[in-house]
Amino acid sequence: MGSRFALGAPVPAGLPHVVEIAIQAVEEELTALGEDNSGWRWTLTWLEGRPVLELDDGTIIRYNPGEDSATITQPAVAVEDDEDWI
Repeated sequence: MGSRFALGAPVPAGLPHVVEIAIQAVEEELTALGEDNSGWRWTLTWLEGRPVLELDDGTIIRYNPGEDSATITQPAVAVEDDEDWI
């Protein structure tokens, strides 16, 4: 079962507090960057009773109930290398 909600919208009920903190941290970082992400949305999926959230840019938040922690994984950014000819 899953749902989608807009970036900056209230988070769905039932998420662990540490996941809410992780969402807030990601959204604050995106706001600080000043890019237009007004159309971005979170996708919330429950896998084996654990929430997994993915943002439209590929950022993923996973909940670890054993440690009551949330892990944020940001998408890799391609870095242009001047040494491509090697």
